[in-house]
Amino acid sequence: MASNDQTEYTNLSTAPDLDQKTLNKMAWRSCFLQASFNYERMQAAGWLYSILPGLEKIHTDKDDLATAMTHNMEFFNIHPFLVTFAMGLVLSMEQKKIDIPTIRAVRVSLMGPLGGIGDALFWMTLVPISAGICSNMAIGGSIFGPILFLIIFNAVQFALRFGLMNWSYKMGMDALDSLMASMKAFTRAASILGVFVVGCLTVAMGPTQINAVIPNGTTESYVAHTVTLPTEEVDGMLDMVYADPSAAEPTALVSADGISAGVNDLGNGYAEVTYMEKVTSPVNISIANILDSICPKLVPLSIVMLLYYLFSKKNFTPMKGIVLVLIIGILGAGPFGLWPSIWG
Repeated sequence: MASNDQTEYTNLSTAPDLDQKTLNKMAWRSCFLQASFNYERMQAAGWLYSILPGLEKIHTDKDDLATAMTHNMEFFNIHPFLVTFAMGLVLSMEQKKIDIPTIRAVRVSLMGPLGGIGDALFWMTLVPISAGICSNMAIGGSIFGPILFLIIFNAVQFALRFGLMNWSYKMGMDALDSLMASMKAFTRAASILGVFVVGCLTVAMGPTQINAVIPNGTTESYVAHTVTLPTEEVDGMLDMVYADPSAAEPTALVSADGISAGVNDLGNGYAEVTYMEKVTSPVNISIANILDSICPKLVPLSIVMLLYYLFSKKNFTPMKGIVLVLIIGILGAGPFGLWPSIWG
């Protein structure tokens, strides 16, 4: 009978190498790692389901197989794209019938590093970069945008699932040494790249236009209008056209946009009259221009930093953050008119 207290297998002879078909089968099964995810053992059931074909070939003794299945059903949580690295390593140890506490310790020790590397490499680097590029394509009307995203996303994850399965199984414990040697530097580099990409996406995908202005007096300007009138009606408009209509050589009142006021006799009983309308316009100072002169895209940066502060210091959940942004957006566009509104 299987027991968690058992420290070694009954049959300690090294098992034959697993064939390529079995390795590929387990790589495919790893896609279902989180199919039975729960908060008691996380991915344990999915982990056992993934490696079970290998365990069945390694442990021909039924009691040993039951023991292996029992300790592989313990709490387990790892990045799903890198799980095959752990699978290959654990299976190589199972094949050599290494003592169970050592296998358990290695399996547990892989969860943290692979989780950190996976998050930095995929959720903070691959997904933001590919989603940013492909969503811009989709916004531009290209149906190839979402298709390209799915191609990139799945090509990377399946290449890793099958590649790591074979590499870590064949390398055995040497694979763990290779991982740990460069893990810290790699994770830091990937995290920095991910933060850089998120910053770029903040500017590209989250621009916020400020409509608020500061009143600064008024200004006067002229707008040119041209009408065609019967010649006998022109005299009634001369005061709108000339500064001194009675002068022998009338002087144009003003010009606007390169058009001068005046009368053009068309010679057919009609005249073309160009006159100027004085327009008084308010002068406003744009708050958006002031903020951009201090730091371009300061508003979206401030919003992101506010959310980061709330998430990291005030235990805000993503749902609360979404609701907060919605409230700010609705109030700002409605009663206060700080930014554009779809209602005009």
